[in-house]
Amino acid sequence: MPNTLKENGPRKTMLLTGASRGIGHATVKRFSAAGWRVITCSRQPFPENCPWEMGPEDHLQIDLADPDNTAEAIEEVKRRLEDGRLDALVNNAAISPKGPGGSRLGTIETALQDWKTVFQVNFFAPVMLARGLMGELKRAKGSVVNVTSIAGSRVHPFAGAAYATSKAALAALTREMASDFGPHEIRVNAISPGEIDTAILSPGTEKIVAQIPLRRLGTPEEVAKAIYFLCTDQSSYVHGAEIHINGGQHV
Repeated sequence: MPNTLKENGPRKTMLLTGASRGIGHATVKRFSAAGWRVITCSRQPFPENCPWEMGPEDHLQIDLADPDNTAEAIEEVKRRLEDGRLDALVNNAAISPKGPGGSRLGTIETALQDWKTVFQVNFFAPVMLARGLMGELKRAKGSVVNVTSIAGSRVHPFAGAAYATSKAALAALTREMASDFGPHEIRVNAISPGEIDTAILSPGTEKIVAQIPLRRLGTPEEVAKAIYFLCTDQSSYVHGAEIHINGGQHV
């Protein structure tokens, strides 16, 4: 793909959370291939198995479960944006604690501290990042993409109660943010993946696949393409939407 971004204007920059695997890994590659500068952050150091241009220099190892560390990361991102512009923020990082043997944790079994940690990473961190970087997003007339989940709209056989309710809250947050950020020319949307073929799939997923109209899992690359669409001018009038990427599983 030709690097038209550099030819037609300043290089675009995105901030991506949860970049070390799966959907995040594919998103880094998709944006990098299009000439974007990608600033990534995750709990792990820079993943050597997911190389991209300027990767180590533009990777932040932060713990989104720690509000103070998240606030520090926001200031570090601002320091790295020399032109004070951020074209896209993709809130992809999420956690879902499991019980013994990888079992699902429902509302009764989930410890209160686990509820708090899940919501800090999956819900409050996106709020903090978007608000903290609002000025930079405004200068670029940028986009925010929140990664929700099909588990946010129904009881899922594998996703735990804390994860599911945090994703439902993130979908509602997307609507609220669209209302609040829109007058500042910042678009806010969400994507809601279904069963995507990543390393975190649970045993028994094949039973769900049989109920999906397309009869297959999605790929991280298919999700990354939808994220890219929402961060470019191709979606310039898409705002406050939640796009389902699940092969028809939601119907």
